[in-house]
Amino acid sequence: MERGTRTRTYGGALALLLGAALITGCAGSSPDGAESSVDRSTGSGGPAGGKQPPPAAPEQREDADGAAKDSGTRESVAPDYLSTFALDVDTASYGYARRTLGDGQLPAPDTVRPEEFVNSFRQGYRTPKGNGFSVTVDGARPGAGATDWSLVRVGLATGPAAATGERPPAALTFVVDISGSMAEPGRLDLARTSLGILADELRDDDSVSLVTFSDEAETRLPMTRLGGNRTKVRDAIEEMRPADSTNVAAGVERGYDEAVEGHRKGATNRVVLLSDALANTGETDADAILERIGDAREEYGITLFGVGVGSDYGDELMERLTNKGDGNTTYIADESQARKVFVDQLPAHLDLRARDAKAQVAFDRGTVQQFRLIGYENRKVADEDFRDDGVDGGEVGPGHTVTALYAVRLRAGASGHVATATVRWLDPGTREAHEATGSVKTGAVDGKLWGEAGARLQVTAVAAYFADTLRGGDLPGTPALGELAERARTLAVSTEDSSVQKLATMIEQADRLSNGDEPPGRGNEGEVG
Repeated sequence: MERGTRTRTYGGALALLLGAALITGCAGSSPDGAESSVDRSTGSGGPAGGKQPPPAAPEQREDADGAAKDSGTRESVAPDYLSTFALDVDTASYGYARRTLGDGQLPAPDTVRPEEFVNSFRQGYRTPKGNGFSVTVDGARPGAGATDWSLVRVGLATGPAAATGERPPAALTFVVDISGSMAEPGRLDLARTSLGILADELRDDDSVSLVTFSDEAETRLPMTRLGGNRTKVRDAIEEMRPADSTNVAAGVERGYDEAVEGHRKGATNRVVLLSDALANTGETDADAILERIGDAREEYGITLFGVGVGSDYGDELMERLTNKGDGNTTYIADESQARKVFVDQLPAHLDLRARDAKAQVAFDRGTVQQFRLIGYENRKVADEDFRDDGVDGGEVGPGHTVTALYAVRLRAGASGHVATATVRWLDPGTREAHEATGSVKTGAVDGKLWGEAGARLQVTAVAAYFADTLRGGDLPGTPALGELAERARTLAVSTEDSSVQKLATMIEQADRLSNGDEPPGRGNEGEVG
C-alpha cells in the first residue's frame, strides 16, 4: 500500500548517492507491511544528470549463501540482489495463445511470454498523482508444496487518459501488409475493418497516412487531416487488396519516411504496423530493419505500434521490432478484439506518459534467500544501466498497468523488509527523468494466496502459472491445469470479469490438449471463450 508522494530534485554525484540511500530508507511503513511510494524528479536524464550504478552482477549466479546454481532459482545474484528490466505493456503473446488454442493447438513454448499474459488483465492499482507512476508491492504464499515461497507482485500504473478533446492531436502512419499470406480470412479483411474502426474514432484534427507493402512498398495516402477527408481515408483503406511477397523492411522504411514527411510538432507521431509478420522478401532481421529508420526514431521521436493478425503469425519478428522500435504490440483475432484495441484502449495507444521506462527491484539479503522473475527474459537490462537514460527502456501510455511477478523464497524466520521497487522514466515532452519507489515487508507477502489474497492478485497468479506451464516451466507451487481452471472459474464469478472467464476456458482447452483429448466444438472460429 502507498501513502502520499514526495517530489525531490537532485543532481551531482553526492546528491545521487544520498538519493540511492533514500530509495531504501525514505519510505514509511504501513500496518500490513507494505510501504509508501516516493516520487522524485532527477533532473535531465542520463549520465550527465549523475549516474549512480549499482554493483555489477557477476557472470556466475549464486544463492544467498554463495553456492553456485546451474538451474532453477538462478536469479538470486551475488553481490547486488538486483533485478532490472525495461517496462513492457505488450499483450500479443496472450492474444495469440488464445487464437492458437481456439484452433485446437497448444501454443509453441517460445511464443509464450508470462508478462504479456499477466498484463492482459485488470489489476486495480492505485492511480498516481500527476503524470507519473504509482508503485504497489504486495504478495502471498501459494502453499501446495512451496510453503517457504511467496509470490511478490510489483505493480506499476499510469493515470487515466485525458478527455478525448484534451489529448494532443495524433499523426498516424498506417503500414499495412497486403502480401499473399494476408489473403486468408482474419488477416487483410480484419486489418481493413480495424483501420476503419480507428479512423472513425479519430478527431478531425488528427492526421493519417497509408502505406501498403508486399514485395515493394507504396504510399496510398500521404498525411491527411481527418476533418473533411474521412471519405477519402475510408476509400483508401477499402481499396487494399492482397498481392505477392512480404517485404516488411520496405513497408517499415517507407512508413517511417511518410511519418517524417508528415511529422507534426506537439502531436503524437506514431507508425501503426498491421501484419502477420511473415517476412520472406528483402531484409528479414528486425535489428537490421530498425537500423534503417534509426534517425526517424531518435530525431523525431516516432514510435511503433504493432498489431498482429493471422493464425500463422511471425511473433518473434513483431516482438523484436516493437521492443527496439520504442513501442508495443498487440494481437487481434476478430472484430470484437479490434474494437477493444482501437476504441476502448485507443487513448493508451495515442498518447505517451513515459519514455524509456525501466524498473529495478532490490531484494533484501537479510530476509530473501532466492528470487526469480517470471518472464521479461527479452526485456532484461544490466543493473548498472538502470539510471543510464541512453539505454533503451519501454514506452508507456495513459491508463496502462505493468506487473512483474516474482517467486521469492524467504529465509527461515525472516521478518522485516523484503524488497524495494523503483521505476525510472523520462517525461515524453521535457525528457526530464523521474523515479518512484515502493517497498514491501514480510507481513504483506505472508498470507495465503488462494481464497484469502485479493482477487486481482489471484488472477495474476493464475495467468502467470498458466503461461509458465505452457512453456514447460517449473515455478514453485504451480497447480495442475485442472485446478487452475477451477480457480479461474471461481475468480470469474467473484470479479464479474468476462476476461477471466475466457482465461478459464483457455486453461481447460490446454488441459484437454495436453492430455491428448479431442477439443469440443467451439462457437467462434479462431478463439476460445
